Amino acid sequence: MVDAVNRPKNVSKLVRAPKTAELIADELRRQIVRGVLNEGDALPTEVELVKQFGVSRPTLREAFRILESESLIVVRRGSRGGVLVCSPETSVAARHFGLLLQMSGTTLADVYEARKVFEPAAAEMLAQRATPGDIADLKAAAGALAALVDEGTAGADFAEWSAATFRFHDLIMERAGNKTVMLIAAVLRDVVTRHMTRVMRSVTDQAEIEKQFKRTVRTFTKFTALVEAGSAVEARELWAAHMDRAGRSMLWGGIAKETVVDLFV
Repeated sequence: MVDAVNRPKNVSKLVRAPKTAELIADELRRQIVRGVLNEGDALPTEVELVKQFGVSRPTLREAFRILESESLIVVRRGSRGGVLVCSPETSVAARHFGLLLQMSGTTLADVYEARKVFEPAAAEMLAQRATPGDIADLKAAAGALAALVDEGTAGADFAEWSAATFRFHDLIMERAGNKTVMLIAAVLRDVVTRHMTRVMRSVTDQAEIEKQFKRTVRTFTKFTALVEAGSAVEARELWAAHMDRAGRSMLWGGIAKETVVDLFV
């Protein structure tokens, strides 16, 4: 407890009381996330909600704007209008998270360092929990990259190769069986794909990049076999080594020191 004598004179200014609209938004948000209100459900009319909460229409509409910004509702205007509940989209979180990374001056090396922590962990979880469908999808993704690489570098679209590579990474995160890990990958997807595209555009040594992609295909094939065998520790170790090697090729020169904001300007 803060001693009354030593309490700062402006302590009351440190804690802002929530506005009425925020309290209404909190209550409606709670009903949505707990499943009391489901996607596609229509909220009661403005007249009913004004009466229910004992507030004015402007206050209620301010609450709606809060929930709209979170993609939890959509407000339809006109004679057939109303307020419908929506499922929040990952893209909303990704957009906000991306802005935070940009405004905090996060470097590409920092982002990649984080990926080197959670991707090998996801690889281990995947090997422990993989279904036949997961293994089939991993084989298909590895095969798609192999087919591109087998066509050779003459007129090769390295951005397409890069996208095929990232699809395999995506599968590991999506199928690891951990929703938190999957969402972390989803919110970073735009940053990572922009980075990979940028690197591929700056490629000058086509023979070397083809060599790297061929090695990546071999790694993907070996990793899939480890997952299929349920060799979790080995899968994690292989993926950690792959991430280290890929990091050296993706963060050469001054790229490591570039910030996330450089990708968006």
